Amino acid sequence: MSQFTILVVEDEQAIRSMLVMVLQQYDFNVLEAADVMQAQTILDETLPDLILLDWMLPRITGDEWTRRLKSNASYRDLPVILVTAKGEEADKIRGLDIGADDYVTKPFSPKELVARIKAVLRRSGKIHDLTQIKFQDIILDTEQHRVSIADQEVDVSPTEFRLLSFFLTHPDKVYNRTQLLDQVWGRSVYIEERTVDVHIRRLRKILATYQRAEWLQTVRGFGYRFSEKNS
Repeated sequence: MSQFTILVVEDEQAIRSMLVMVLQQYDFNVLEAADVMQAQTILDETLPDLILLDWMLPRITGDEWTRRLKSNASYRDLPVILVTAKGEEADKIRGLDIGADDYVTKPFSPKELVARIKAVLRRSGKIHDLTQIKFQDIILDTEQHRVSIADQEVDVSPTEFRLLSFFLTHPDKVYNRTQLLDQVWGRSVYIEERTVDVHIRRLRKILATYQRAEWLQTVRGFGYRFSEKNS
C-alpha cells in the first residue's frame, strides 16, 4: 500500500472511476468524491497528500474551491492539481493564480498524470524521493521495504512498515485510531481499533532500541503523533 493518498474530486462517474483505477495501479491510496461537499466531508476526517480536482463541478466549481482552500490556513499547504478540458493559456494562468499547484488538460495519458502528481509531491516538500522516505536518521526504502535507523537495518513487519511510513510522511500531526485504520489498513478491511494500539506498542518497542521511542507519542484523548518535538 502506498504511503501517499490522493483525493479525486470528479462529478462524472466514468471519469472518476478511470482516475481511481489509474492511481491505484500506480500504488496510490485513493479517496473519491463527486462534488466539493463530499470532498470537504472527507477533508474533515482525513487529510490527503494531494487533491486531484476537476474544474467544472456542480454548485461549487473546482477553481472556486481551490481559492477557498488556499485561503484557509488549515489547507493552504495541501497540493491541488486542477483537471479540466479548458486548454487556453488564460485559463491555465487563472488556475495557477488562484493557488493551484499544477494544471492538467484533458485528454491526458496516465503516465503524464502520475508524473505531474509525483512532481507536485516533490515540490511540496512531502517527499525528496518516492523510493525513499527519511526522517532524521530513520530511512525507509519503499521499493525494497527495508528500514534503517542510525545506519542499522531494522526488522519490521509489513504492517509496522506501513504504519511507520505513514507517520514519517505525516509528522507532527495527530491521528486517531479510526484515521490510522483507514490510512494504513484501508477502509475495506474490518479490524478492531485496539489493533492499532498493539502495532503502536510493537513499533515503539523497535524504536526504543535506538532511543527513538519518544518520537511516537500518545496524545491523550485524541490518538497518536510522530514528532521529534516534546509532546
